[in-house]
Amino acid sequence: MERMSEVHVSSNELLKAVGELSASEFERFSTEILTLRARRTATSLPRNEARLLSKINQGMPPKVRTRLDILVPKRISGTLGEKELAELKRLTDQAEKVELDRIKNLMTLARIRKAKLSDVMKEVGIRTPEYA
Repeated sequence: MERMSEVHVSSNELLKAVGELSASEFERFSTEILTLRARRTATSLPRNEARLLSKINQGMPPKVRTRLDILVPKRISGTLGEKELAELKRLTDQAEKVELDRIKNLMTLARIRKAKLSDVMKEVGIRTPEYA
């Protein structure tokens, strides 16, 4: 069996590379990192908490995130056509539902742990949005 070569990258090099990702690539990478973290933590968690963490870390589907990254700047610049505006509204509704489900799952996890929502968010690496 052939052995894969190992690549050693320092955390600073990795952070620098991540900093160069596009917004959609960064979102996708962040979701994958949170999922990996949840898997590692899940081995020591009760099944219901592990399931909730998995749902919390799913995030927005990459195709939706990528399309929003294209449509939102067009809306801001005033170059959005009628069809694109309808698509943006549909995708925004979808994104809001994903976030609402995420918040509900976070609240359920906080209830299970008998902890404050803000404390659970810190534990799982979710920051409060700047606009909140």
